[in-house]
Amino acid sequence: MPSEHSPAEPPFWSIGLVAAMILVAPLILYSFAPPGPLREGDTVFSDGEQRVQLTTPLNTSGRHRDDTCVLDPDSPLIIAQVSDDPANPSIVAHVQGNQTGEWPFCPVHAEVRLHTRQIFQKPPVFGSIREVLTKWTGRNSNGG
Repeated sequence: MPSEHSPAEPPFWSIGLVAAMILVAPLILYSFAPPGPLREGDTVFSDGEQRVQLTTPLNTSGRHRDDTCVLDPDSPLIIAQVSDDPANPSIVAHVQGNQTGEWPFCPVHAEVRLHTRQIFQKPPVFGSIREVLTKWTGRNSNGG
């Protein structure tokens, strides 16, 4: 008498569920983890569009020296120096993004001074996932 169950068929749905859990678990843990201390060499991101102070002013029009520039939102920065003063928490960082090089935007590799309130340490994971899915589906996030 043949059995109704076929033991040779693997349970693909359970394998898929385990694979999805393995892929999603690190993202969830990363999003809930607190930011660590700021250290030299760490990558941070500008919190919105920021006007920051250059450590070495630029000559933009011959006579005029400009000591500020604008960082794009979420622009990556590499920390070069962290202030030890708790009353004035600031950092010196090197700009990594913004390849345009047009004034008033900060040129690549410019050294800038910012306050710690102007940066964040890790990008929003689920916001990045949403942007990738939006690009793949071809939909505009502005509703069109």
